Amino acid sequence: MSVVRFDVVGIGNLNYDIIMLMDRFPEFHEKVNAREAFFGLGGAAANTISWLATFGLKTGYIGAVGRDEIGEAHLAYFEKLGVDTGGIKVVDVPSGVAVAMIRGEDKRIVKYPGANLMKEVDFEYLSMTRHVHLSSNPLETIVEVVNFASEDGITVSLDIGEAELSPEIEEKVDYLMMNEDEYRRKFGSLDLSLCSAKNLVVTLNGGGALVRDEDGNVHEVRGLSARVVDSTGAGDSFDAGVIYGVLNGWSLEEAARLGMVLAYLTVQKVGARSAVVPLERVIEVAKETGIALPFSRP
Repeated sequence: MSVVRFDVVGIGNLNYDIIMLMDRFPEFHEKVNAREAFFGLGGAAANTISWLATFGLKTGYIGAVGRDEIGEAHLAYFEKLGVDTGGIKVVDVPSGVAVAMIRGEDKRIVKYPGANLMKEVDFEYLSMTRHVHLSSNPLETIVEVVNFASEDGITVSLDIGEAELSPEIEEKVDYLMMNEDEYRRKFGSLDLSLCSAKNLVVTLNGGGALVRDEDGNVHEVRGLSARVVDSTGAGDSFDAGVIYGVLNGWSLEEAARLGMVLAYLTVQKVGARSAVVPLERVIEVAKETGIALPFSRP
């Protein structure tokens, strides 16, 4: 039997983000200046793991980076946070890059997956965690990991995005996460009973979320009003709050409230990880915004 070393292992892409805030988008063959620019590390599951490691959970990661400066930066960043990098391959392909142009709520993104296409799941490594979080993964990886985790007693959270969701995998997922648009496209409405995942979290356009726990109870979590500077990584931050909460024995509704606070912090900064702060600061923000969280509960 494997020794449990990690609370959470993330599986997903590792990118270098180039984000430009625009007053307007360029026309055909036109050059325009960005109002602001941000350069930093990204990748959806990696953003989530960054929060969880900062909050003190024992974390690891499965992914791939190039043998280049970006790859070195990813490894150094994780090592600084205390994230185990034993599951990250270093390959002779350039690291992934994501370029985003943002004008208000409108976002245009171009991605070069690069080394991300060469990540391989080390199942011996994965067997050492009590929870795995998946985001930005091909269908075959999702299927393999969910089946393995289900058989090995490891809980799974899956931010499915636009990836295909097969019924046999859906019912094995402990915490399925997606936004309102993704849910409507997959199920045709916002009826949460249409999904067979054990627990379901659907973030709503304009803020807030709907959650359905494994007993079928549905709750709406109210959103927080914030001036949105950049929504990059807000969903990843929300996922981190949910994962931290449920791993600490909170109800799904309580965990989603923490996710809401982390997303609220994230949208006010440029870049997915600029808002990552220690748990003590998050508790302060929750009190300031009137969000009740059970940190003091025995």
